[in-house]
Amino acid sequence: MARLLDRYKTEIVPELMKRLGRKNRMAVPRIEKITVSAGVGNARENEARLQEAMRTIGIITGQKPIVTKARVSVSGFKVRKGFPVGAKVTIRGPRMYEFLDRLINTALPRIRDFRGVSPDAFDGRGNYTLGISEQAIFPEITPDDIKQTQGFDITITIRNSSDKESLELLSLLGIPFRR
Repeated sequence: MARLLDRYKTEIVPELMKRLGRKNRMAVPRIEKITVSAGVGNARENEARLQEAMRTIGIITGQKPIVTKARVSVSGFKVRKGFPVGAKVTIRGPRMYEFLDRLINTALPRIRDFRGVSPDAFDGRGNYTLGISEQAIFPEITPDDIKQTQGFDITITIRNSSDKESLELLSLLGIPFRR
């Protein structure tokens, strides 16, 4: 079992029940899924850049990413409906907790001049999105293999929660928020 998942079940759930005044374990906020996505603006012209983004996300998450396609045409960006515009992976279950553990304990501390993540990135429904500017913070990626710096978004979808309760859960999990 993932170390963070075990800690969530044994320590964090009882603490959240006490802090939030919940009597049922199932009423406590919990992470449903983590989505890692990267947008590649010129994927139509530069197929290699899309493949590089897919390879990077696959290495970081341990799952095969899918290609995301444009939902609408935007003439200003020279994008038509159905054109490839990025890649994404949805992680669930124990692998999700392993990824979150690596993010918290290994990747985030490697960011230069890191002072914590923003506590203002909640969407109003309790979900949290974190933007990463480069993939080199993950130890799985060797700097020699990077052809172009690729940023991506990590969205943590939380069930049974408001923004305040999600902040409480993520703080107890160990995500370092800015004060």
